Amino acid sequence: MGELLGLPIQASEHAHEIDEMIILIHYLMAALFVGWGAFYVYTLIRFRASAHPKADYTGVTSHTSSYLEIGVAVIEAVLLLGFAIPAWAHRVNDIPPEEESTVVNVIGKQFEWISHYPGEDGRWGRRDISLITPTNTIGLDRSDPNGADDIVSINQLNLPVNKPVIVNLSSQDVIHSFGIAEMRVKQDAVPGLQIPVWWVPTEVGNWEVNCSQLCGLGHYRMRGFVTIMEQEEYDAWLEEEASFLTGN
Repeated sequence: MGELLGLPIQASEHAHEIDEMIILIHYLMAALFVGWGAFYVYTLIRFRASAHPKADYTGVTSHTSSYLEIGVAVIEAVLLLGFAIPAWAHRVNDIPPEEESTVVNVIGKQFEWISHYPGEDGRWGRRDISLITPTNTIGLDRSDPNGADDIVSINQLNLPVNKPVIVNLSSQDVIHSFGIAEMRVKQDAVPGLQIPVWWVPTEVGNWEVNCSQLCGLGHYRMRGFVTIMEQEEYDAWLEEEASFLTGN
């Protein structure tokens, strides 16, 4: 059904939940469009001036419109309470354990997405704003033992398939919005906050990472890429990046 509505492919475990809500909302909006459109045409004909040259000051006494409005409100409440809030609560509260997930820090910065991996030791290196340079965009302290093996990439996020991903999202400057349409993932990156967002990729491939929040004159070019690969390929990539750091 999603394909009929022009939705992107479902490349994450929770994508079908989001699509179900989108489809239900489209059905409701279509019903409202047809219903209110038909009612509008009916009133134009039923209460035309030629048929009623004298105004009726009593007006309509039927409560049909009130019942219809109540029905629409009930349907909207069901969508909100039965679908939207449970889905939102699941994404916010049921974050999987880090030891069972791929954990990456993603930093938004005008106008690029920076991915920061903890390296083989699994520990994050210290970051200091005073260390930021054109070649060290996140201020990573390589003299910190925990940061010596950290991996940093710009506008490229690599992840293994069929394994939970936790992205710790932050911003260095203004509000950005991390969005991957095929994964049905979207979360604002807010300065001063680190916000976790998680999902389970289910499709191997390359997808685009967009900034969905107007963030400056270069907003149009703030786009990165996420590559979902098999676990073996992901491990090989980590080893290759680690060898560049050690020179071996």
